[in-house]
Amino acid sequence: MSESQNKNTRIGGTILAGILEIAQVVSVSLIIVLIIKYYLIQPFMIKGNSMEPNFHDGNYIVADEISYRFRTPEREEVIVFHFPIDEKQYFIKRIIGLPGETVEIKDKQVKVSSNSDPEGKFLDENYLPENVRNKTEGNLKVTLKDNEYFVMGDNRFHEKSSDSRSWGPVSQDLVVGKVMFRIWIIEKIIGGFKALMM
Repeated sequence: MSESQNKNTRIGGTILAGILEIAQVVSVSLIIVLIIKYYLIQPFMIKGNSMEPNFHDGNYIVADEISYRFRTPEREEVIVFHFPIDEKQYFIKRIIGLPGETVEIKDKQVKVSSNSDPEGKFLDENYLPENVRNKTEGNLKVTLKDNEYFVMGDNRFHEKSSDSRSWGPVSQDLVVGKVMFRIWIIEKIIGGFKALMM
């Protein structure tokens, strides 16, 4: 074999090795991304104003999908879940009532009672701004089953939030995960592109 043929063979082998190495890196990266997306965390974009003023239309959020495999959801946590009426849709709301509790909305306030606390208590919802607190619309009383959660949007005006007041509790098997944080950088990038297009 001539020297030029040897050189070509070495170059061909180097290129092939490089391609195989890149393919391995891409494959491993893709597997890691899929594992993170489907088993650990998942990004979502908020549509609508039901969670204002804490989350706004167009905000990008990340939901932690692993925590609830080790513990149950807690009151006041913001969760992502499959909409009970159409499970292809994802909703974001705040947990108000826990399994086995009775949730009562009366005189613009939310009261929660249980077997261990039959008298119940009105919720002190300090995650809501003062101008929205104690302005929850509706008049209902519902007792949750052992696997159900009562959820509401932070925007408590009835026409602004489609939540458990309208379509009932959310069963635990529909809960995807707890909202961890907003992804500010994506919002800024998209906002920048929109500004350039105007």
